[in-house]
Amino acid sequence: MSEAQPGVRADRWLWAARFFRTRSLAKSAIEGGKVHVDSQRIKPAKEIHVGQTVTIRRGESETTVVVLALSQQRGSAKIAQELYQETPQSIEARETIRSRRRMERAGLQVPATKPSKKGRRDIRRLKGRDDQWQDTP
Repeated sequence: MSEAQPGVRADRWLWAARFFRTRSLAKSAIEGGKVHVDSQRIKPAKEIHVGQTVTIRRGESETTVVVLALSQQRGSAKIAQELYQETPQSIEARETIRSRRRMERAGLQVPATKPSKKGRRDIRRLKGRDDQWQDTP
């Protein structure tokens, strides 16, 4: 009979991997449905095993990682980064959100839809006013 693969409590692993500052914050996030393992909601005591996919939602960013190693103790950031590997799709989505935020901070907001006919008229009218201002000395 083969020995079952050992696991670590989800809240403890998230704390050890430095996704949350305290186990209590990790537990609250799990109970709030912000953490999924293999696309399923979990409880804080659920055991995480090597090879599982963990999705963590913080704010509007979502991080998806694959568990590479298990740890019950919190170590340095370098050790914590060796516990998981972020998926390429997660990295790409994070970069997209970062660039969108950067553009919004610069004052550029991409509208959700094209302007209506009235909106286009208003834009044309504003552009016409800009031309008038440039012509005057």
